[in-house]
Amino acid sequence: MIEARHLRVLRAVATTGSFSAAARELGCTQPAVSQQMKALETSAGTPLLVRTGREMRLTQAGEALVRHASGILAGLTAAEEEIAAIAGLRAGRVRLVSFSSGSSTLVPAALAALRAAHPGTQVSLVEAEPPRSVEMLRDGDCDVALAFRYRPAAAEWDDLVVRPLLADRLVGLVPDGHRLGDADAVAIGELAEESWIAGCPRCRRQLVEVCEGAGFVPRIDFATDDYPAVIGLVGAGLGVAVLPELALRSVRPRGARTVAVEPAVEREIVALTLPDLAKVPAVAATLDHLTRAAALA
Repeated sequence: MIEARHLRVLRAVATTGSFSAAARELGCTQPAVSQQMKALETSAGTPLLVRTGREMRLTQAGEALVRHASGILAGLTAAEEEIAAIAGLRAGRVRLVSFSSGSSTLVPAALAALRAAHPGTQVSLVEAEPPRSVEMLRDGDCDVALAFRYRPAAAEWDDLVVRPLLADRLVGLVPDGHRLGDADAVAIGELAEESWIAGCPRCRRQLVEVCEGAGFVPRIDFATDDYPAVIGLVGAGLGVAVLPELALRSVRPRGARTVAVEPAVEREIVALTLPDLAKVPAVAATLDHLTRAAALA
């Protein structure tokens, strides 16, 4: 019989590349990791790892087992949480990951309401941009991922529960005194000769695609994942930018002003979880409170 603790050890070895590194990650000894891997190989009836120099390499069977491990462990976590909630032992635990502008706008209101309604529920928060946040969800490193995308991609999230939250429009940001600062709307082609300040990699790709659609390639002089830094650079007169409206709600754009940009571009903000985890009461409550926070945003 394959045990969950053995699967966690196998995943750690596959991720770190060695027994010693896996032991450090799991907070145990290297001999303990070795013993558990031997027990797992005995249960599987076939070798799962092959030593190559100082690292461990997965066999074909090992690769197959690691591929299934995340789903198995997520299912076990879901079972434990649901049983605990039903039995009244505890209200639940939720690990949330969010992109930065979501953390400063949607998340605070949602978690405050969740804590008021379910004071025993424990919620942890870390930040990561998609697609990294989605990888964390699939790997079992979080329970809910707040993410965004600019257009649906075929089968991108077909294995996940997708809770749509809101449509976040992109707006232009120009320095005070800019020639287009007082315009009601600006065609993005009118900014073709400007110096650009770009955001996260996914937003950067979207910016390039929109500009190319308008017949030019933007000259990106600065790139940063930090939205206040983008706003500061624009405010200092170092370029122009296109930012999601959500990113501007918690930052005062000193020295800069917003303008509507055509063609209109929106990003879809969603909350994601695994199908098994969606049945856990604490996770379901978190999704509900994120939905309510988005409706008021």
